[in-house]
Amino acid sequence: MHALSRRPLRARRLALVAAVVGIALTATACSSGSGSSATTAGSGGTSTTSNAPVTLRLGYLTNLTHAAPLVGLQQGIFAKNLPGNVTLQTSTYNAGPAEVTALLAGSLDAAYMGPNSAINAYTQGQRSIRIISGATSGGAALVVSPSITTASQLKGKTIATPQLGNTQDVALRTWLAKQGLTFPGPNGGSGEVDILPEDNATTLTSFEAGSIAGAWVPEPWATRMVAEGGGHVLVNEKTQWPNGLFSTTLLVVSTNFLTAHPAVVTDLLKGQLATTAFLNASPTQAQADANTELATLTGKPLKAGEVATAWSNMTFTNDPIASSILADLVHAKAAGFPTSDIAGIFDLGPINEVLIGEGKAKLNGA
Repeated sequence: MHALSRRPLRARRLALVAAVVGIALTATACSSGSGSSATTAGSGGTSTTSNAPVTLRLGYLTNLTHAAPLVGLQQGIFAKNLPGNVTLQTSTYNAGPAEVTALLAGSLDAAYMGPNSAINAYTQGQRSIRIISGATSGGAALVVSPSITTASQLKGKTIATPQLGNTQDVALRTWLAKQGLTFPGPNGGSGEVDILPEDNATTLTSFEAGSIAGAWVPEPWATRMVAEGGGHVLVNEKTQWPNGLFSTTLLVVSTNFLTAHPAVVTDLLKGQLATTAFLNASPTQAQADANTELATLTGKPLKAGEVATAWSNMTFTNDPIASSILADLVHAKAAGFPTSDIAGIFDLGPINEVLIGEGKAKLNGA
């Protein structure tokens, strides 16, 4: 088995996606900003059909809702499940739209992203990606100033989201509509509540300064807005979904890579399954690992108490929770975003083969 080797992270900036493209949404959280690193995998997993060198370019966000890649990389779980001829090259982003851009440009082979980003990539890329696994359910909330206790008090206020058309942006618009409140459409306009797409770190600063009344954000930002910004949770998104379950983070792969390297995708999924098992079996260690990885990527660790609180709002699962993704599509259309058919977006064949081989139940797609 080859030893794990990782080159130092190099910060890379991707251009902020100017506008939400088609289909239901755009991302899972935010603008852009990335770093990258490369890992030469160990030979602890299955072998591919060829010993020719293969580079697997994997993207993910610097949010706790992306605990699977954070912990899987920190623990070396992905490297252990990829054969020695595969080099894992990772890139980090602040937002799903930037990942979508990278996927469609051919700069990524696989990515952890939100459901609305996956939908957008599938539609805009003419079905060039597939959802191959779930990763995280939950971990998003509307946090507002202490004085705001009802929806009606949001009139005349500004609420931030990670990016126009991303998963949390659509969630906010869906909830506001249920409350009978109006807001600007995807192409602008006016409404009773103004929606401001901005970087999560900027949102925390804006909230602390009082220039926004709140934000619908993923973890750890929701917890940080409460702990550091003095806000309170007005809506935990879990309350908006049946049984409190909804997809927050998915693992997708480009169809070209899946076709060319099916065995590598299978090995990546083995790493995903092993990481999910670790997240659920060893939460204390997993929280420390995620925080260590975030500190490496962002230059500053989170407070341990904040990580623990944010962790309690998330469920780690390989199930993509297909019903919530289909609902996201409906919500995006109602919010004014262009939508189209996503039949065929799921390909759970590879992960189900692994699950069956391990004597476990299969996952159901749509």
